[in-house]
Amino acid sequence: MSTSHPHSSHEVPSVSQAGPHADASARPSATDGTDATGPESKTWRDVVGAYVGLTKPRVIELLLLTTVPVMFFAERGIPSLALVAATVVGGALSAGSASAYNCVYDRDIDEQMRRTRRRALPRHIVSPVSALVFATVLAVLSTVVLALWVNWLSAALSVLANAFYVLVYTMLLKRRTTQNIVWGGLAGCFPALIGWTAVTGELAWTPVVLFLVVFFWTPPHTWALALRYREDYRNVDVPMLPVVKPAPEVGRQIVLYSWVMVATSLVLWPVAGTSLVYPVAAAVLGAVFLVEAHRMWLRTKTSEALSEINPMRLFHASNLYLSLLFVAVALDPLLGR
Repeated sequence: MSTSHPHSSHEVPSVSQAGPHADASARPSATDGTDATGPESKTWRDVVGAYVGLTKPRVIELLLLTTVPVMFFAERGIPSLALVAATVVGGALSAGSASAYNCVYDRDIDEQMRRTRRRALPRHIVSPVSALVFATVLAVLSTVVLALWVNWLSAALSVLANAFYVLVYTMLLKRRTTQNIVWGGLAGCFPALIGWTAVTGELAWTPVVLFLVVFFWTPPHTWALALRYREDYRNVDVPMLPVVKPAPEVGRQIVLYSWVMVATSLVLWPVAGTSLVYPVAAAVLGAVFLVEAHRMWLRTKTSEALSEINPMRLFHASNLYLSLLFVAVALDPLLGR
């Protein structure tokens, strides 16, 4: 399982100077008092922390939050705890692997961006070769865990998500198109499929609906964060939508995707035959999210100042929305009997 929100936490998620082929050896001084021109002194704690940081733990948390609830829903109750544990471990290793690969490929950008320059590779705590080996080991371990203790379909979906995130989003789309996160975000939708197949061993329309909810959630979530850090992206020539379009247009597109996301979330009710617990929760959460999205859009029409637009309010609201929506997915078969 990989990260869809590379900029989240996600990261939905992140991944040059003047462009994708810029000289990664040019290292400006950091503004926090450290010298970014050479490797820092490091202790074993620094090194361990750096390797953990390569996996982007907060992104992993969000991805697992869209995996485990689907397992409850697929089981229509409480699934085997051993199965949940194997799926969580395998999924976390896979997501961590994808994030580490992303950090290796994007180390030139990360070194220049305020949001990412304190990561392990820009600080030279971990070498690119070591990070690459680490990412590969995690990928192999995740596949073994999922294949042996879950099933081969879940393992295959996890490998596909990892490959899509690294090869399609990170290497192909991110530095070339404003649609980078729209299509690249597909990778972060796979946990819903993996959670379902871990329990049932097969695909169905129910996890596809949840897959699409995460797909339509990703642009508002990521564009809000990108709006906050648009100068960072502009300085490194990553064409995130807020870099190439004015804030009101970004706000408009966020609102459009938000409406489609909420409508898609409600489709689960008839498709999966849920109780009223889920649709009521989805409707309330969706209404709150839409209010926040419209508020931010209105603010973009009156001011370009980030302090007035406050895009991080919507970013944090999007995290809360997705978390609570999937909690409702898990609770529906337990409370709606």
